Amino acid sequence: MSEITNPRYSRPIDVHRWSDHPEVKDLVDRIWDGFLGEAINEKVRGPKPRMGFRKQLRVVILDLYVAWLDDPELSIGVSMSVNAWDTNSRYNALHISKKIVPIIKELDKAGLIDLAKGSYGGAGANGNRTTRIRASEKLQSWFATAKFDREDVSRAEGEEIIVLKGDNNKPIEYEDTPETNRWREELQAYNDLIANSFIDIPSLQEPILEISKELPPGVTGGIDEVRRIRLGDANNRTRRIFSRGSWDMHGRFYGGWWQQIDSDWRSRITIDNEPTIEADFEGMHVAMIYAEEGLELGHDPYMVDGKTFADLPRKLARKLAKRLVLTAINAKEKSSAYKAFRESFSAGDLGKSFSNEKLDLLLYAILDRNPCLGDYLFSDQGIRLMRKDSEITSLIHNHFTENGIPVLSVHDSYLVDCRHVGELRQVMRDASEEVTGRPLRLSYNIPGREEFEDVDEQLLTKHVHDLRWAVYENEQTACEGYVRRVLRFQERTGRVIGPFV
Repeated sequence: MSEITNPRYSRPIDVHRWSDHPEVKDLVDRIWDGFLGEAINEKVRGPKPRMGFRKQLRVVILDLYVAWLDDPELSIGVSMSVNAWDTNSRYNALHISKKIVPIIKELDKAGLIDLAKGSYGGAGANGNRTTRIRASEKLQSWFATAKFDREDVSRAEGEEIIVLKGDNNKPIEYEDTPETNRWREELQAYNDLIANSFIDIPSLQEPILEISKELPPGVTGGIDEVRRIRLGDANNRTRRIFSRGSWDMHGRFYGGWWQQIDSDWRSRITIDNEPTIEADFEGMHVAMIYAEEGLELGHDPYMVDGKTFADLPRKLARKLAKRLVLTAINAKEKSSAYKAFRESFSAGDLGKSFSNEKLDLLLYAILDRNPCLGDYLFSDQGIRLMRKDSEITSLIHNHFTENGIPVLSVHDSYLVDCRHVGELRQVMRDASEEVTGRPLRLSYNIPGREEFEDVDEQLLTKHVHDLRWAVYENEQTACEGYVRRVLRFQERTGRVIGPFV
């Protein structure tokens, strides 16, 4: 077995992996009969679990398989405390029980997993973590010769998609209400539409993107050099997450792989082989604050007076101002905001070395340009504003879902088949006006365009024309891997994605 040298390069175990593929069952039976069955039956006493041991093993093996496909170095975090497994939890649709603990121990003894024991240094200690596991070289060799693949691994029915988290950022139980039932029904309809749509990037031979660590941290915690993002049905499902034990906090939508990549890669996404366009709300939280004050944001709020930072290029000063505004909106007080601001930059970046005095000067320049922001900074407004922007996203999701048109959301931006850009623009305006009292300003992800730079109708029309021309005249050539994925999608769903038949 190999040592797990970087246990922080991990993600939590996914207890909703499932497959009825006969080859999956055969592999699990081989492991159970050859290594686990006798030992587990001898050691385990008590009531029979709601989910049988062999089926619980199947969930573990499937998640190890998916992690191995994503990156053989990626580990899975799993609690070895029997108290961590609640078979009645709404977040445990397959009723995985504490019996998973001896299963993992026996997999370790059999040499089928690499394991790094968890650590606990006290409540809130930075070094606290759960046990990490990953497929050993032996199990990896079996995966490599298995007669099933990623598309044969699906998700369990009944998985919860409306999540309420407590103050410790962990899911907590709740009683359903008419509102939570409505949210779940709406989001399930959205997920069903997305699952029945072919969302991909035609230039990718393999459906995997390697993303720089400088992007916002994803499942790897942001400590590795590169994050591997897998495209496809497995990473299309969206959940809605509320926070602090309140339905009035947060509420944003998370899950789609398109949320984990940058705008350049998103611009290459096609939906059912049609090019997409991305529209977003400019300076969304700042614009929402303006709206709450009865004002309209008609300027770039981050372009501070050049005299204050005359030694900096204007674009760099703007970047620093934007980072400070967004950090301050989310922070509870100034000192933590300034600390978070510096920590958000990589070593060597100018922002990393900004002193509190310099940040005070930058703050004064920002407030001079945007006096209405004063009462909203350093007062924990971000989580409340997220709740409002999530309502805007919900309205946009619902409109397009009801009309059978897939829309991909990234919190404050939205991608659609470029033929529907006019409809998207109107729906975004209507939704923002319904939630904030006035339509918020929009922008488009067009190459060469700066944020808050106006886009006229002629430029937008030309961009849409160029997008469709690139697809249909093969300037963006569909590679063989993409074509294979289209054909498999058509076989699985019965849909026809022209021109591939």
